[in-house]
Amino acid sequence: MHRQSVSPPLTEEELVIAEHELGVSFPAAYRAYLKVAKPAKPVFRPCRKGWGWDWGADRQTPAELLSLPFPHPDSYVNADAELDAREPRPEGLANGEARTDAWQAWDRECEVFEDLKTAGAVILQDHGCGFYTLLAVTGPLADTVWWDGRATCGLIIPLSLDHLGSSRPVTFSEWLRYDSWDLLPPGWGRSSRSSS
Repeated sequence: MHRQSVSPPLTEEELVIAEHELGVSFPAAYRAYLKVAKPAKPVFRPCRKGWGWDWGADRQTPAELLSLPFPHPDSYVNADAELDAREPRPEGLANGEARTDAWQAWDRECEVFEDLKTAGAVILQDHGCGFYTLLAVTGPLADTVWWDGRATCGLIIPLSLDHLGSSRPVTFSEWLRYDSWDLLPPGWGRSSRSSS
């Protein structure tokens, strides 16, 4: 299942404005694809709204984080574990109000941290059930495609042609020839796919 963008193709002028306003340079193949009137594969495309650029997905990277380098998921494993370990425990706080305040502060910190995990990436496709295909547009991983499976397993993983070897993420051009589900590790998400 793909929730397809209904945004029209972009002109060269619109792309230049978007890149300037967002502080990014889109990968060449993605940039060219955004100009195609009837693309062979549905992808969300940016569209200028009153508040800024919007990709049409129900969730997206905040605009201020788009120019930051997309972080490799291995880079925040320790920070993720440390944040989990700091979750306020009911037994450590005296009353209900203090517990609620502490947990809400921790939860806000978690939301900011989760947003940072997709810094420098845009959503290409929404597969439902909280699954997304992401394209890194900034940093050393620019032009690589990733699977956001945080809704069920807390992970962002590379979409790859070789999960048993290097697990090198596919480029945007490579991804265009496949379905994202076919580029996941063997056995990953079979029950999730059948229900979406």
